[in-house]
Amino acid sequence: MTPEAEIIARGQRVLELEATALMASRANLDSAFVNAVRLLAACRGRIIVAGVGKSGLVGRKMAATFTSTGTPAMFLHPVESVHGDLGIVGTDDVAILISKSGESDELLGLIDALARIGVHMIAMTSEPSSRLGRAAEVTLDLGVREEACPHDLAPTTSTTVTLALGDALAVALLQEKGFQKEDFARLHPGGALGRRLLTRVRDVMETERLPILTRAATMREAVVLLAERRGLAIVVEQSRVTGVVTAGDLTRLLEREQEVLSVPVEQVMSTTPRLAHDHELGSAVVHRMETHGIMAMPVINESHELVGVVHLHDLLRAGAA
Repeated sequence: MTPEAEIIARGQRVLELEATALMASRANLDSAFVNAVRLLAACRGRIIVAGVGKSGLVGRKMAATFTSTGTPAMFLHPVESVHGDLGIVGTDDVAILISKSGESDELLGLIDALARIGVHMIAMTSEPSSRLGRAAEVTLDLGVREEACPHDLAPTTSTTVTLALGDALAVALLQEKGFQKEDFARLHPGGALGRRLLTRVRDVMETERLPILTRAATMREAVVLLAERRGLAIVVEQSRVTGVVTAGDLTRLLEREQEVLSVPVEQVMSTTPRLAHDHELGSAVVHRMETHGIMAMPVINESHELVGVVHLHDLLRAGAA
């Protein structure tokens, strides 16, 4: 084996060990996982996540994931907890305590303090019979008996499984609580994802000087609107959209007719135009536009009345996709 192949083999071994551990964890999920999710869903306070070392780093990520998916959570360092930080913990909180061995000295001191307060505890450990496992109301067995580290020392497989199990808890919990993508957007208003989930057609559409024609109009009038109003003219009767004329319609007409200006609009217009609703998410309209090769759409309200025009470029500029 070449030196390069040997390095690749080492990496493959780590990935195989961790993938195997993840699949074993998946197969081992049982009623304890159900009980943990229900306990978290019933929490009236905050989720307190604690761990030491690499478990603590995973715990910080876990707390952030819970918070971003609608369940307030905080990371509590076990050492700092017994030096004043325990003040953030209330009787309505639920604690998730992470330790592969379940015997971390720093964590054991926190267990006693939480028990005195009356906080419900969920343990994540590979040793359910450990002191942590015995003290917790619910114990999730990580099931990791071997680390990917060749010396079986550095936390590798165990932290991977813990991280994935934390994600599983967070996702199962958000579904249990009925957390929707709109809720997610409200918690992430500053990012691209938040803009995509929050931007609605009414936020972007044009409402002034709409390119409106009557059925009796000719293509002469339509050509003026197509030039001035970004390639779309809308035929409206009693505030309802009955057809649209696009730059593409004009091009096709020119290919078959020499004199186009006197042609009635109703002979050219599409009578089944695609419409956007003002309350729709901009991302949904972008998808329809891109699917059907449309650059602009009339926008209607709940009464099916024309209220605006939305352009693909404007939606993309607003971050709706």
